[in-house]
Amino acid sequence: MEFGTEEMKQLVGEILDSYRRYPETCSVDADNRLNKELIIDILEKIRYVVFPGFFEVKQLNSQSIEYHLGELLEDIHYRLKKQVIKALQHTEDGRPTETESLPRQAEETVTAFLKRIPALREILATDVQAAYDGDPAAFNTDEVIFSYPGVYAISVNRIAHELHLLGIPLIPRIMTEYAHSLTGIDIHPGATIGSYFFIDHGTGVVVGETTEIGKHVKIYQGVTLGALSTRGGQSLRHTKRHPTLEDNVTVYSGASILGGETVIGEGAIIGSNAFITSSVPSKTRVSIKNPELQFKDRRGRAPLAMTELGQEGFWKDNE
Repeated sequence: MEFGTEEMKQLVGEILDSYRRYPETCSVDADNRLNKELIIDILEKIRYVVFPGFFEVKQLNSQSIEYHLGELLEDIHYRLKKQVIKALQHTEDGRPTETESLPRQAEETVTAFLKRIPALREILATDVQAAYDGDPAAFNTDEVIFSYPGVYAISVNRIAHELHLLGIPLIPRIMTEYAHSLTGIDIHPGATIGSYFFIDHGTGVVVGETTEIGKHVKIYQGVTLGALSTRGGQSLRHTKRHPTLEDNVTVYSGASILGGETVIGEGAIIGSNAFITSSVPSKTRVSIKNPELQFKDRRGRAPLAMTELGQEGFWKDNE
């Protein structure tokens, strides 16, 4: 059946009515709407500054680097300031903000952020080194920077964290969720993470907002540093909901460490698939009991000795 003019008018009216009934899912007539694609582009330009020569299309050299860096910083400053002005108009209680002071506030905030880049590069250099030192499969640090999802996720997180500390809403989360979509690693920009942090493999890692991580910490894929419960919803905002990992902690794949009062002591090792909701003393190794393995042939006969298996570990087929 042909979709006629009257049907179209009716549909338009119904959708417009839904806009009025659910204004929280509309951004019509809003002058504070952020440009997500532009923020992601700014993020990548910041990474150009942090890791010069790795991701630009053009080849850099020592003669042109000063001009190139100045050009990049001016572009980041100009575009980020515009997005920060819009972001600052978003408030927790939904009340309107005084827009007259926003350009000055945004200027101060973006300038403060740019001045943090040398310190940001310094701590990211420790993360790159931790990834190289901690992975015997790493060929060199260039490979780590180019290809390791954990290094990408933590570099984005450290950028977003600086913006978060400066009180900028929305933009840090847009950045970290973009990294999450690319890597499968979900780190909230509010998490506090020390130097020499290494996420090995990384897929499925979750690090909650109030997590505190010390220096020289290594975690593997599937690790969750989360809250015990979020049923309290917004009433839990601004409370310590996520665990603390002290220096030199290692957490193996699939482990879940939950709760704001949970502290994993210095040098502790948390084994795969452990589920932890209380503190662990320093220098402690935590592991779950190995499950019992049973070996049966394809016809369900009683377990056979491993010597009856074929050379590759499969059952011999004598039929």
